[in-house]
Amino acid sequence: MDALARFERYMTGERAKSPATRTAYLADARLLLELLGATPLEQASVRDIRACVRQLRQRGHDARSIARRLSAWRAWFKLLVRDAGFSANPVDTVRAPRAEKKLPRPVSVDAAAGFLDNLDANEPLALRDRAMYELAYSSGLRVSELVGANLGDLQPDGTLRVLGKGSKLRVVPVGQAAHAAIANWLPCRTVLLQAGEQALFLNRYGRRMTTRAVQQRIAHWSDQLGLGDKLHPHRLRHACASHFLQGSGDLRATQELLGHASIASTQIYTHLDFERLSAVYDQAHPRAKGK
Repeated sequence: MDALARFERYMTGERAKSPATRTAYLADARLLLELLGATPLEQASVRDIRACVRQLRQRGHDARSIARRLSAWRAWFKLLVRDAGFSANPVDTVRAPRAEKKLPRPVSVDAAAGFLDNLDANEPLALRDRAMYELAYSSGLRVSELVGANLGDLQPDGTLRVLGKGSKLRVVPVGQAAHAAIANWLPCRTVLLQAGEQALFLNRYGRRMTTRAVQQRIAHWSDQLGLGDKLHPHRLRHACASHFLQGSGDLRATQELLGHASIASTQIYTHLDFERLSAVYDQAHPRAKGK
C-alpha cells in the first residue's frame, strides 16, 4: 500500500476524521510530495521539510496555514514510522513561523462614550443593550463572559465575578455608568424572566442571550447611529484595555482586568499606547519635526 493510501485509511478508520478534514490532510500530503520534488518521502530530512516551509512562505502562505500543513505532515510521518518502517519523523522539530499579532483598531474615549451615551434606551431590549455594552466597556469582558454572567455574579461591593477562559474565575470592578445601566435594566429583566433562568442578560423570550445575538445587536446600533467605523463587542473590550492602560500605566493590573493568562497577550496594548504617545510627541515636542 502506498503512503497516501495508508494515510487516507488511517484517517478514515483509526482516527475517524470528518470528510472535510480527510480532504484537507490528503491535499496537504500531496502538496508535500510536490514540494519535495525528486526527494523520496522516506529520505526526507529535517532540512528538506524546512526547505518546504520556505517554499510555502515564498508562495504567500501565512503562518496559520503553514502550521496546519505541518500538523498534517507530522501526523503522516508518525503513521509511516509506526507502520511503514520509516526511520524517523523529520517534521517533529520543525515549527511554523510565528504568526504576527494584529493590533486591534483603536477606539477613542470620545467614540466609546458617544456610542454608549446615544443608545436610545427607551424600551426593555434597548435598556438591556445599554447595560450589556456599558459592562463590556467598563470591565473589559469577552462576549462569552458577557452572556455567561449570572445575576448572582454581581457582588455587593460593586464588583462582578467572571468565569473566563479555561474556567478561570476572576473578579473585576464595575464602573458607575455600568452599574446605573444595569439598575435600569433589572426591572425589565424581572418581567421577561423565565423560571429557573439565572442569566444577567435575557433575550425577548426570557432566556440567556447568545454571543451571536450580542454581536447582531451591536451591529444594529452601529447602523442606527450611523457609525462609519462599526463596533463589535470585542472592540469594546479592546477599548477598555487600552483606555485603562493609558490612564493607569499599570500593565499587570490590565492583565488582571482582562483575565490574560500571559502578560504577553496584554503587551499588545502597550503598542497602542505607544502609538498615541508618538502622535502626541510629534505634535508637542519642539524637536520632533524639522522646521
